[in-house]
Amino acid sequence: MARGLSELVLIVADVPRAAAFYREVVGLRPETAPTDQWAWFWAGEPGTPQRVALARGPLLFEEHSPSPAGSRFGRVRFALEVDRAVLEGEVARVRRAGVTVYGPQRFEWMKAESWYFYDLDGNLVEFWSPDAPA
Repeated sequence: MARGLSELVLIVADVPRAAAFYREVVGLRPETAPTDQWAWFWAGEPGTPQRVALARGPLLFEEHSPSPAGSRFGRVRFALEVDRAVLEGEVARVRRAGVTVYGPQRFEWMKAESWYFYDLDGNLVEFWSPDAPA
């Protein structure tokens, strides 16, 4: 059984440009300085195994993908957990960068609120915020 998400790798057109977006707009903390090929960010507390990477590709075993070259990796949607106490400020930072934000979307079944926006490469990013304990 899997014990949790270790990393998410997003294929991007321009790593330094995307790294600036994820640092300045999304608010992720860099693990490493970006290169033209890779950038690594902490998606949880620094030192934990949850990370987001940005890559130009190719990736390991890409040649074995059942999809044709040029469409082996695509846009994704992923959620980052944001504490409710800072959610408003996080959403405001994204808006100040000129990015359109959609929401809020209320999810009663999981007692949470979400806001959504697209990154520079068309990936849908979600700020997911569970309700504070009663």
